[in-house]
Amino acid sequence: MSFGFPELAAIRLGFGLSPLMPPPADVDAVLAGPAMAGPGPEAMTTDMARDLATQMRSGLHARREGRPEPPEAVAADRKLGTLPVEDLRRRVIRALDDPIGFGERLVQFWSDHFTIRSVGKANHALALAFVDEAIRPHLNGRFEDMFIAADTHPMMLVYLDQISSRGPGSPFARNRPKRHFGLNENLAREALELHSLGAGAGYGQDDVRELAELLTGLRFSHQHGFAYDPTWAEPGAETVLGRDYGGMRRGGLDDIRTAFRDIARRPETALHLSRKLAVHFVSDDPSPDLVEAMAATWRDSGGDLPQVYRVLASHPDLASGLRQKVRQPFDLCVAGLRALGVRGEQIAALDLPGFRRVAWNPIEVMGQPWGRPKGPDGWPEAADAWIAPQTLAARINWSLRIPRLLLKDLPDPREMLVSAFGGTQSAELAWAVPKAESAAEGVALILASGDFNRR
Repeated sequence: MSFGFPELAAIRLGFGLSPLMPPPADVDAVLAGPAMAGPGPEAMTTDMARDLATQMRSGLHARREGRPEPPEAVAADRKLGTLPVEDLRRRVIRALDDPIGFGERLVQFWSDHFTIRSVGKANHALALAFVDEAIRPHLNGRFEDMFIAADTHPMMLVYLDQISSRGPGSPFARNRPKRHFGLNENLAREALELHSLGAGAGYGQDDVRELAELLTGLRFSHQHGFAYDPTWAEPGAETVLGRDYGGMRRGGLDDIRTAFRDIARRPETALHLSRKLAVHFVSDDPSPDLVEAMAATWRDSGGDLPQVYRVLASHPDLASGLRQKVRQPFDLCVAGLRALGVRGEQIAALDLPGFRRVAWNPIEVMGQPWGRPKGPDGWPEAADAWIAPQTLAARINWSLRIPRLLLKDLPDPREMLVSAFGGTQSAELAWAVPKAESAAEGVALILASGDFNRR
C-alpha cells in the first residue's frame, strides 16, 4: 500500500489518523493548526488562579481558628484538587477534536520546553494559566515573545524560586542584614541553559549571576499579584553576554525584556531550539541538514516560528524518518482514542473516575504522570526512556482494556488497520490483524503494535 504527505503529516506532526476526519492535505493545512490552538473560552488566567488560591486559603485560616469554612472556600478547595485531572481532560479533548493535530502537538512541545510543575494545591490553577497565557497565545508568533511571557510568568517565578531572590545590595536586603536574603540563580540558569542558548553555548557563570541580578525585582504572591519591586532589585548595571542592562536608573521589566529579546535573537538559540524541535518531531538523532535548514530560517526571520515550522513540515526527513520516534504516553493515549473514532464529547461525558481509568492513571503507569516532570528539563525524548518492561506492559494493558471500556461496538480491525495507518503499516502487522480471533484482539494488536507506538 502507498501513502503520501497527508498520512505522513497526521502521524508525524499530529496525533495520528482518525476515521472521523481527513488528514491535512498539504503543508499549508498543517500550518493552519497552530492558529487554532490559542486559548479557548475555558482558559485560566492568573487573576482567576489567584482568586481560587485565596478562597482556598481562607478555608485553611478558618479551620485553624476553629471557625466553619466559608462555602466558597470549600468549593475552591474541591476545584483545585481536581484541576490537574480536568486539565488533562481538557487537553485530551482539544487534541482529539483538532482536525490537524499540529497545533496541540506544539502546545505539548512548548509547555514541556518551558517546564513548570505545580507543587501544592494552591498553584494548580496557576499552572493552567501558564499554558493559557504564556504558551498558547505565542505558538504562531516570534519565539522571543513566548520566551519573555514564559520566563516572567508568575508560575515560572514560583517553580524556579525566583520569588525568593533578592539582590544582595538591594534596599530590601540591606535593611534586613540579619535575615541573609540572597540571590537565587535558578531562573537565570534555566533561561540560558534550557530555554534559549543551550548547554555549552559559550556563556559562563558570570553571565548566569549577572542575569540573576537583573531578574531581582520580579515578585508574585497570590495575595498581591505580579509586580516588579525596585526595592528587591540589585542596583547598578548588569552585563550578560557582553551587553549591559540597567544602570543608575533601572528600567525594571523593560530591562529584563530587552535582555531576553537579545538572548532569543542569538544564533546559539536558533540552533538549540531548531535541533530540539527536530528531535521532538522527527528523530532522536536528526540530520544536520534538517537542523541547519531550520536554524537558518530562524536566524533570517528573527525567530518567526511559523516559518521555522514550515521548514520542519516540508523537509524530506519527515518521510525518511518515519517510525523513528516513540510516542510518549500522552501522545499514545490521544492517538489511540483518535484511531478508535472517539470524539471529545465522549471524553467530556465521562465522570471523573471514568476519565481517570481512561487517561490519567494509564499515562502515569506508562511513565508520564501528568504535570509532574522530574526536573526543569522536562520529559526525555530518547526511545529507551519510554520503552521498558513495566511501561511496555502498561501500553499493552491500555490497548486491551480501554477500547472495550469506552466503546459498545469495537471497530472492525481490518477497517481500523486502514484508517489508523493509511498505508504506513508494516507487512507483519498487515498479516497479523486479519487473523485475530476477535475484534478486541485485533484492535489490541493494532494499538499495542510497534507501528502504532512509534511515529
